[in-house]
Amino acid sequence: MPNSKGKKGRPVKIKLSGTPQKKQMLFFLSKAKYVAYGGARGGGKSWALRRKLVLMCARFPGINVLLIRRTYPELRDNHIRPLLSELKDIAQYNDTRKTFDFPNGSRIKLGYLDSENDTYQYQGQEYDVIAIDEATQLTEFQFQTLKACLRGANSFPKRMYLTCNPGGVGHGWVKRLFIDKEYRRGERKEDYDFIPAKVYDNKILLDKNPDYLEQLKSLPAGLREAWLDGSWNGFEGQFFREFDYDIHTVPREAFCDGTYRRYCAIDYGLDMLAAVFVAVDKDGRATVYDEVHKSGLIVSEAAREILKKADGVGTFIAPSDLWSRQKDSGKSIAEIFSENGIYLTKLTSERVAGWVALKEWLNPKKRENGISEPDMKITRNCENLIRCMQLLLYDEQKPADAAKYPHNVTHAPDALRYFAVFRSARAHADSIHTVKLTEKIRQGYAMRKI
Repeated sequence: MPNSKGKKGRPVKIKLSGTPQKKQMLFFLSKAKYVAYGGARGGGKSWALRRKLVLMCARFPGINVLLIRRTYPELRDNHIRPLLSELKDIAQYNDTRKTFDFPNGSRIKLGYLDSENDTYQYQGQEYDVIAIDEATQLTEFQFQTLKACLRGANSFPKRMYLTCNPGGVGHGWVKRLFIDKEYRRGERKEDYDFIPAKVYDNKILLDKNPDYLEQLKSLPAGLREAWLDGSWNGFEGQFFREFDYDIHTVPREAFCDGTYRRYCAIDYGLDMLAAVFVAVDKDGRATVYDEVHKSGLIVSEAAREILKKADGVGTFIAPSDLWSRQKDSGKSIAEIFSENGIYLTKLTSERVAGWVALKEWLNPKKRENGISEPDMKITRNCENLIRCMQLLLYDEQKPADAAKYPHNVTHAPDALRYFAVFRSARAHADSIHTVKLTEKIRQGYAMRKI
């Protein structure tokens, strides 16, 4: 139990239940500046990360610790709630500041980075220890920004602790630093330590939930290699394996607001509005230049959010289910959109055909200059779309389809799929029209000769 009379400058005495397992102990004992722990699902990463931070705060008075997850709901469920239980009568929780304050002056602050804009709130701040849970869910920009916060005037050695699984938007930079050990200027090999952990290392989980191992074994081959074996050599469960951040994304300033045909494709639900704004140039190449990604909006609010960014948009595309009439109002969602200034074009598409069409847009093609480039690029301000494209998984039952869960990942790719289908159908219709027109011209010329 803590020393209730503990003051800043004194360690806090704590008695915590639970014994670290072998790999967790290696994580606790590592003295590297950057320590990554994980690799496969079920390795006991979150528990080890929390316990490490709590023990450090109890042992070293006055240290300042930051614990990060990508979203607040994940932060709340995976860390705030367990810490409230574990640190009852040990550290005081301030819900406004999202901090656990220890009697010896140490503090754990909890934060999230749902988008790159959230990163800027940490600029200029100083922490002795920074912990990132599920680091592969963050971009390299976010990681580098947090690294700059790892500083302070005291003598405490600065540390960063990460947990991670293969896959996600951060797969590449985590693999480079901790698996491939490829370092750039200013990065030192001795600063990085990776401790692999698999479900087999977590005896407690296997004893309490033996079915979990069988669930991992039953996954498709690529996903099984990543989640069960902790393989970083490709993420087979990723639906858009062809998606390459360096190839498919461009800075926002690289997109010039010139003369384009502009579209907005919409995937609407009360749980999430995802809208993507796409410009197509005279050569038929597309640039996704903006997005809306917000939850909890009724239709009129969703329409207002879309119209804020809809300058120049000539066509709004939406799936046919928005034309179903609602029981409460007798109106369809499409009708309510039209009442709020957005007139939707109905799209009926089969999911698999839609994904095939989108993959064609993303497939690099060799140009006249010899450089291979895709027909679609995404500007980097579309953070949610880029993140979701890299997190979307295959449907385990339908390998040609994408998974429909989790919803916070599926909506933005679905919206982009609607655009791909619409433009492909439009191009096909234009092609048929051209063939028929050419045939009419030919027939007319033949009649004149007669």
